Amino acid sequence: MKTNFYESASLPAPDDAARALSQMLRVQIDAALDQAGGWLPFNRYMELALYTPGLGYYSNSLSKFGRHAGDGSDFITAPELSPLFAQTLARAVAEALTASGTQQVMEFGAGSGALAAQLLPALDALGVRCERYTIVELSGALRAQQRSTLATLPDAATRVQWLDSLPATFDGVILGNEVLDAMPVRLFTRKSGIWFERGVTRHSTPGSPLEWRDQPLSPDANDHAKAQFAVIDSAGDYLTEQHEAAHAFTRTVCQMLQRGALLLIDYGFPNHEYYHPQRSTGTLMCHYRHYAHTDPFFYPGLQDITAHVEFSGIAQAALETGVDLLGYTSQARFLVNCGITELLAQFDANNPQEFLPMANAMQKLLSEAEMGELFKVIGFGRGMEQGLSGFSHGDRALTL
Repeated sequence: MKTNFYESASLPAPDDAARALSQMLRVQIDAALDQAGGWLPFNRYMELALYTPGLGYYSNSLSKFGRHAGDGSDFITAPELSPLFAQTLARAVAEALTASGTQQVMEFGAGSGALAAQLLPALDALGVRCERYTIVELSGALRAQQRSTLATLPDAATRVQWLDSLPATFDGVILGNEVLDAMPVRLFTRKSGIWFERGVTRHSTPGSPLEWRDQPLSPDANDHAKAQFAVIDSAGDYLTEQHEAAHAFTRTVCQMLQRGALLLIDYGFPNHEYYHPQRSTGTLMCHYRHYAHTDPFFYPGLQDITAHVEFSGIAQAALETGVDLLGYTSQARFLVNCGITELLAQFDANNPQEFLPMANAMQKLLSEAEMGELFKVIGFGRGMEQGLSGFSHGDRALTL
């Protein structure tokens, strides 16, 4: 969860070690700019800023996940917020494992490992055994953090594994919590009815400030952009994102899934809301020390860069592979359907030290003003004998 909008100029300065890391990454970005003739499409810059080995935001060893800026983190995700999230999600996972007759879970981008560490015991408590929990994580630093987190589980060594590459096929439940929003996006801007691709250049010599530059599209590419973004019901200037990487990821994972379910949880909108006339500046955001801002050039490697998910495109990419759409709804509705309020009721309301933190966390997970409405859950299945109760009420699949 990311909060507090700020201009980048007012953000706290990094320490010397973090600044040096960013400067090393900037050298690689400058080299990529030189090799590309002085201009990079934004998706390439975003890939470098987030995933350059050892230096990119998700590849370096700096703290990322936490409750506040004081612990050196940049944002908090639902599993770090409260174990209620994983315990409730476990009910959906258990249901999907049972409905598909499988015993494996695969998680993409497992962050600190908190979700895995909470989900496995919750599944055991439900009487549904997960024989193998597989994590797909590109970052060596995050893998180390996940191993440390999961070391608290007595049987982690025999149940949890990390993969360097995807298997050809998979039977089980696949999870992706806040994975799609961190995938590189291309930026397109419309000016006076003509579409351009927005990319990154620099003012002059290596090390000089990075800046935006819009490149004209070819006539065919401009016609394609007009067709792709025809849903935008406005005539003025407009900036938006294209999600090629997220679509490719979704297709690949759904092709791999032979039996079971895929659950993706992230913030975003269906097509008609994503390309709303009032969303004319796009959804690109950066997150640093629990502040949100819009400058992706602020110390690359030290901040998260994200874009909201356009869920209609994700659904289309998945359905092209022959999977079934299990449902699409808000995080709040999904968690309520899965029984989060019943789980909270197990805590003693007469014990405020125990009950109030859980109640406050549930409020953040469910509230429209917090994560409840902005975050969505979309599910796909193959070979499932039944649907999932997480989508039993409030399913918005028809809005995709």
